[in-house]
Amino acid sequence: MDLRKIRKLIDLLEESNLAELEIKEGEEVVRLSRVPTKTNPATLPTGSPVTHVHMAGQPGNPSVPQNLAAEPDAPPSLPAGHIVLSPMVGTFYSAPSPESPPFVKVGQAVQQGETIGIIEAMKMFNQIEADHSGTIAAVLVENGQPVEFDEPMFVIA
Repeated sequence: MDLRKIRKLIDLLEESNLAELEIKEGEEVVRLSRVPTKTNPATLPTGSPVTHVHMAGQPGNPSVPQNLAAEPDAPPSLPAGHIVLSPMVGTFYSAPSPESPPFVKVGQAVQQGETIGIIEAMKMFNQIEADHSGTIAAVLVENGQPVEFDEPMFVIA
């Protein structure tokens, strides 16, 4: 099985709420499993991988643990206000096209329901709307940055 297929399977696992996925293709077997993202990797038992890829039927290809979770950073101090969280996993875009100005900037007033960004997931562009009216106090993600489910993206004061 080629690496592109495995990466697509990993993306599929990340975008779903599945804990484990196993695909058989001929004699090859790919099994992906993960620990919920809310779990602190430091509290896992020794030897437990966060993501585990096993390709059976491949000579000389033992189970390959891959710890894809980065060391937890100290949470940045956020301005007071309502935090807009990512509703999905994908790539964040601050403007409708590379030549366009961003939807919002720090200090800009927004109304509830106004588009403040876009998340691309599986070739679909999903508009992210302000769920509160107010002023953009902080933009916490950069254009083109991958985002996870429930990741803070904006602060509206």
